[in-house]
Amino acid sequence: MTKSELKTRATEVSVADFIAAVPDARRREEAAVIDAMHRRVTGLEPRMWGPSIIGYGSYDYIYDSGRSGTMCRAGFSPRKAALTLYLMGNYCNRQDEADALFARLGKYKTGKSCLYINKLADVDLEVLEKLVALSWDSMNEYYPR
Repeated sequence: MTKSELKTRATEVSVADFIAAVPDARRREEAAVIDAMHRRVTGLEPRMWGPSIIGYGSYDYIYDSGRSGTMCRAGFSPRKAALTLYLMGNYCNRQDEADALFARLGKYKTGKSCLYINKLADVDLEVLEKLVALSWDSMNEYYPR
């Protein structure tokens, strides 16, 4: 693999085996909850993307620079520091809806297109599922299948 190649690719690693191997019991349980949530929203079976991302679906992108790749449409990683959910950053034309949901979510942090949750008990799971669904819908609008 050259430096310019994308390191995060779909793999054949078992998602169930990956979740079962998460060292922390609470994080393992939370991963199962988030997996079930994503399966409900997307209607898809997950795949591992790289060594630690559980992803649903895929999309192809091309940056203005010309660099292109394929990534999961939705996903999460049960990291030690926080559960990390990968969400559509700009929600297309639905930012007001996203802002209203984030206002009701609970305790979290965000990055560019990441939602970090220390523990699921800190957030409203119904609101979280609505955010995952909004992100999924936005991805499908922005990157039609």
